[in-house]
Amino acid sequence: MFRRRTQEAPEDPPQVVVKPGGKGRPTPKRRDAEKRRRQPLTAPANRREAYRRMREKQAAERAKVREGMARGDERYLLKRDKGPVRRLARDFVDSRRTVGSYLMYGMLAVILLSLVPTVWARLVVLFAPPLLLALVFIEGIYLSIRIKKLAAERFPDEDRRGVGLYAAMRAMQFRRLRIPAPQVKIGDKI
Repeated sequence: MFRRRTQEAPEDPPQVVVKPGGKGRPTPKRRDAEKRRRQPLTAPANRREAYRRMREKQAAERAKVREGMARGDERYLLKRDKGPVRRLARDFVDSRRTVGSYLMYGMLAVILLSLVPTVWARLVVLFAPPLLLALVFIEGIYLSIRIKKLAAERFPDEDRRGVGLYAAMRAMQFRRLRIPAPQVKIGDKI
């Protein structure tokens, strides 16, 4: 009852089956894999070196975020730019030419025209800036109304607060300097 039993040797030893396409080597032990994966940490020699490394790391992170924002990647966008409603507003504004994006060019022309010493140039310099600003203001209201209506149709359950002002402000920026960068071409249907 309490004695040891002798084990009988199996008649056929188990066969090792090699799968086709296998790695052809045994799996490494965990400690060996971890040892290979580890990289030695070198502590900075002084505070100046530590700050330099920190600045380099932060600069690399900022460049990564800036590139993601320029692409329009949702993970890197600011809170004001996130969401399908804001994407619709960006595409709506970017698909058309706006007076606001040419406002600075017009103002530069007015400044250059102010150097001309004629009566008609003085009149243009006097009346052009308020007229340009009024056009931009009216266009902003028009864009705001249109985008609010379009967003209500396409995204009835999403938050649409501030989307009109967002679209109007984007319309006043130079197309090349808009962030996130325009994803649609001028004239595309939205």
